[in-house]
Amino acid sequence: MLLSIALILLVGMFMGWICRKVKLPALLGMLLTGIVLGPYVMNLLDESILGISAQLRKIALVVILTRAGLGLDISVLKKLGRPAIFMCFLPATFELFGMLLLAPRLFGLTLLEAAVLGAVLAAVSPAVVVPRMVKLMEEGYGTREGIPQLILAGASVDDVYVIVLFSTFVGMMQGEGVSPVRFINIPVSILLGIGIGMLLGSLLSLYFQKIHIRDTVKVLLILSISFLLVAAEDALNTSITFSALIAIMFLGIAVRQKRGEVASRLSAKYGKLWVAAEVFLFVLVGACVNVSYLGKVGVRAVLLIAGALVFRMAGVFICLLGTKLNWKERLFAMVAYTPKATVQAAIGGIPLAMGFACGETILTVAVLAIVITAPLGAFAIDLLYKKMLIKQEN
Repeated sequence: MLLSIALILLVGMFMGWICRKVKLPALLGMLLTGIVLGPYVMNLLDESILGISAQLRKIALVVILTRAGLGLDISVLKKLGRPAIFMCFLPATFELFGMLLLAPRLFGLTLLEAAVLGAVLAAVSPAVVVPRMVKLMEEGYGTREGIPQLILAGASVDDVYVIVLFSTFVGMMQGEGVSPVRFINIPVSILLGIGIGMLLGSLLSLYFQKIHIRDTVKVLLILSISFLLVAAEDALNTSITFSALIAIMFLGIAVRQKRGEVASRLSAKYGKLWVAAEVFLFVLVGACVNVSYLGKVGVRAVLLIAGALVFRMAGVFICLLGTKLNWKERLFAMVAYTPKATVQAAIGGIPLAMGFACGETILTVAVLAIVITAPLGAFAIDLLYKKMLIKQEN
């Protein structure tokens, strides 16, 4: 395992550096590293580290979502109102609808199989979007209009919505029928996540005020609580659950509201943790890619992904109707809300593992969506934000 960790870090960082030198997103180099080192090409990664790949990717998500919460000004988000709520579910719903129209025609899938594929693809990737929106907030681009805050919050809730839909559609394919409780669980899990996160963040803020401890210890304390939240969500077998990832982000938001100066210092600490977490996340996502599948679907999969993204961007456009954003800012939001990676890597292989006839197609399209949209989306955000967003001077 130690050799695998060394290869992931050294080769991943080197390939990321190479990509930055040629004006490409570093994550593209990390994805390629995972593909090459992974079990389907050179097979240099130890099975033990691949076995805990999902947990390592979740740790990386915890780091970036906490950092996002520590830097998110919730007052700006409140001013946005309706668009902020719509961004949480409307773009994903549009993309799912697009998949229902396109997948049966391109791949001969049934409507239910197309719905499962749509639920896999419809999630935006916090791993790609969140660190870039944090960067925009730190540099002051679009913050007065609330653009990075809007995208950041929407990307976090969007995943919860899509995963619940995925579970519902998979249950229907297994003959379980439609469960109203699963749909009720969508808003409930989001609200419970917000409430739990705000409560824990407020308690931590009070603790930090009363007890003097080093910032490094504070980071370790928040990380430990975050891991407990994720473990608690995974352990729950009840019909009604809570979203641990949303709770983690709102824990950071509560700390920022109560202890702004402390939140700024902790955000800087989390920024350093993200340097390593980012490498692990994208290298291990790349290691999931089975390159032999890609040649089987080719152009049809690319057309399907492109068509679904058009529907998604239309959903974002509708969310922003009635706002004061200009056309450049709206176009930026539409492009920034397209990258796929984390959810697709986590659930893309489940239908195949469950023996569904459409499983191989779903996995292949999910992998191709990661390979295409993660680097292109990241590249588009990095290229466009200075040209399309207004910088707020301090």
